[in-house]
Amino acid sequence: MVRLNIVLAILLLASCVWLIRSSNDARRLFADLEKAKAQSHELQIDYERLQLDKRAQATPLRVEKLAREKLKMFNNNPAVTHYVATGAPAASGAQP
Repeated sequence: MVRLNIVLAILLLASCVWLIRSSNDARRLFADLEKAKAQSHELQIDYERLQLDKRAQATPLRVEKLAREKLKMFNNNPAVTHYVATGAPAASGAQP
């Protein structure tokens, strides 16, 4: 009978240790989950802000202004038409 009581006491202590450990693991995992949710929310806000910035930067007026200023582009009209002659001989002198 004494052996049975000792075995049961050891099993009880082992189950208590297991319960405490699994409870601690559950708390840690829940804290990690909450941290990941907060980070996901911050990333979603950043993504939406970047999408808004992208739409603001790609407006037709802004693109046209950058094309005129940085790329020195201009609208085509009949007064500024450039013609390219075709069939001109090659300047290198090599024959095909």
